[in-house]
Amino acid sequence: MRVLDATGTAPGGLRAYLDNAATTPVRAEAARAMLAVMGADAPARAGGTFANPSSVHRWGLAAAAAVAAARETLATRLGCAPADIVFTSGATEANHLAILGLCRARARAGRHVITARIEHNSVLSACAALAEDGGEVTALPVSARGLLSPDAVAAAVRPDTVLCAFAHVNNEVGSVQPVAAIAVALRRAAAAAGARVALHVDGVQALGKVPTPYAAWGVDLAAVSAHKLGGPKGVGALMARGVRLLPPVPGGSQEGGLRPGTENVPGIAGFAAALATSDAAGAERMRALKLRLVDGLHVALPALAVNGPDPAAEDAAPHIVNLAFDAVARVPAEVLLHALEAEGIACSAGSACSARAPRPSHVLAALGLPGARLRGSLRFSLGLETTAQEIDWAVARIPPALAALGRAALR
Repeated sequence: MRVLDATGTAPGGLRAYLDNAATTPVRAEAARAMLAVMGADAPARAGGTFANPSSVHRWGLAAAAAVAAARETLATRLGCAPADIVFTSGATEANHLAILGLCRARARAGRHVITARIEHNSVLSACAALAEDGGEVTALPVSARGLLSPDAVAAAVRPDTVLCAFAHVNNEVGSVQPVAAIAVALRRAAAAAGARVALHVDGVQALGKVPTPYAAWGVDLAAVSAHKLGGPKGVGALMARGVRLLPPVPGGSQEGGLRPGTENVPGIAGFAAALATSDAAGAERMRALKLRLVDGLHVALPALAVNGPDPAAEDAAPHIVNLAFDAVARVPAEVLLHALEAEGIACSAGSACSARAPRPSHVLAALGLPGARLRGSLRFSLGLETTAQEIDWAVARIPPALAALGRAALR
């Protein structure tokens, strides 16, 4: 729960934090797990879990056991073996390790990669690096709902295709891709083309919100991150099943030689603890609150539109909705953001990794939306800590804030 002052206002005037797709507050369970292995007090030091997990003394073994337990937790959620989990500094590193590592390992087989036009910048930048190195990237279009077609993925496969990479849940509009169907179509097309194609899924916005049995679906590689579900920043993981990767950074033998450097044991422990608190019940609670937000705003703003999938549909993530305000307030998203910030409401105009860029969202552009909508849309995203009171505050304050903007524009 957030700490409120005597007036009911959080520090800095925050009343409704609806930017959880950017990051989430660390859950108490994760913080406790981190403190327990950091050696911050005498009992913790006596336990020895603060030690280097590569050390062979019993304290190092205690730290290694903490990492192993976290690996088990994550592997269970992804449906893979614990040995398939590689801990990283976050999902950006995991995406780059998967994409660059796989493609460089298979360079003799081919240099063609399939992705989608709506991918996170960490995926697109890795693909761009491949293209600069002589590779070829096919970025597929998506539907107006932000969905990839399994048939389109299959049709893009060539004899020199080595990888298909896309996000399970889009970080801006919340579209949930049919991963299992795409995996089946990809395998059939690869067999017909005589290609060996790996499937990489960016599962950052999916983990803890929608089912992620990636191994059962035939996914070879999957990137996930801790701070999107109540864990600490600076820790993520890559699931790598039965594929050879060439790590971009050489070094020690940690993480199977794929990610050298001493493991971030507190971060890893916090990641596992946060993941353990994320379940189907929590996801459905987020979905109910998301619909409460959308329905409540529609009452006061009937012209409000949704970008991407229907918020109530199965192909919509439970925690993300992208709303178009161009028909109710003809001002740029940045102006809307600051107006809502003044009301204590935090949301975003897109991915936090590119929020300071002046360009319109490439995701919304890929959905075929007109320019006015590209410039006047905001993303609202919920987390396990989101309360009904926060939603109700947003519903009550957004319409008058927009009305005030309209009056100011007329002056």
